[in-house]
Amino acid sequence: MLLPILRRLAEMLFVMFGISVVVFGIFFATPGADPAARIAGRNATPEVLAQVRHSFGFDEPLPVQYVKVMEKLFISRDLTSFVNRGEKVIPAVVESTPVTLSLVFGAAVIWVVFAIIMGMIAAATRGGIPDRLLMFLGLVGISMPVFWVGSVANLITQSRFHHTFLFSWVPGLGYTPLTQNPGMWFKQLVIPWITLAILYIGLYGRVLRANLVEAYQEDFIRTARAKGLSERRIMVRHALRTSLITFVSMFGLDFGALVGGGALLTEVVFNLPGVGRLTYVALQSLDLPFIMATVMYSSFFVVVANAVVDIAYAWLDPRVRDAR
Repeated sequence: MLLPILRRLAEMLFVMFGISVVVFGIFFATPGADPAARIAGRNATPEVLAQVRHSFGFDEPLPVQYVKVMEKLFISRDLTSFVNRGEKVIPAVVESTPVTLSLVFGAAVIWVVFAIIMGMIAAATRGGIPDRLLMFLGLVGISMPVFWVGSVANLITQSRFHHTFLFSWVPGLGYTPLTQNPGMWFKQLVIPWITLAILYIGLYGRVLRANLVEAYQEDFIRTARAKGLSERRIMVRHALRTSLITFVSMFGLDFGALVGGGALLTEVVFNLPGVGRLTYVALQSLDLPFIMATVMYSSFFVVVANAVVDIAYAWLDPRVRDAR
């Protein structure tokens, strides 16, 4: 088991290196991509452009520029913004990371728990009224855009019904660190958690239900029934475990993407200063250091999530472990 893990870690480093080269090439080496022109402004004279290129090292060979940028990004960590001179990129990303992690972790707990319950109930009552009702609700959840759900949630909890006993406890939009005030941290995030989780509850619940129904047709389920095992034990110990492989695969990809900035719409709607919102602001001003840092940050979490999923496969399915 140790060898596959070490091999996967080596693959992660190789993938991160490849992503860094591609990202650097897009912003610095693509024809027409001139960071000096963006920094100096549209009406800059050739003399000013030359001075900016020399000041930022853009007149050096591309391999040298790449090494310097990566050194500032990962080693010295003093890469600064091209728009707001003096503002360091890494501290801003580090400050935004707990916000995004808090949002995604909370939403993930909600959607995993409710999706498993939803899928199990639907599979156990397949063809019946509970199954059809849950699948209909799941489809409704998938069909509702996150920004619309968040806007409606804000309208209800922050405006129309904020004075009622149901939502009077909901604080204003924003974020309070967990270490500063745990109670306020929870209150400010519970509505964003539910908003972000609604889509994934429906999606994951429907996928799990389909996998469970398929698993019930397998020979090992018939064998378990022949041994006299209860339906509850067959569901939890046998059918659910094998059906979670697709579930875990999806979760790894979606969780990595959300932590890497995919929760942008939720952060913007609820005024959460996370990584997604930081990327959005950087894209508006074409602040290349911030864009590169957030892209590398996003890539890291996606790659790590994929590695964790591969390792989880070996635990969920012994056939995968034996093949390795």
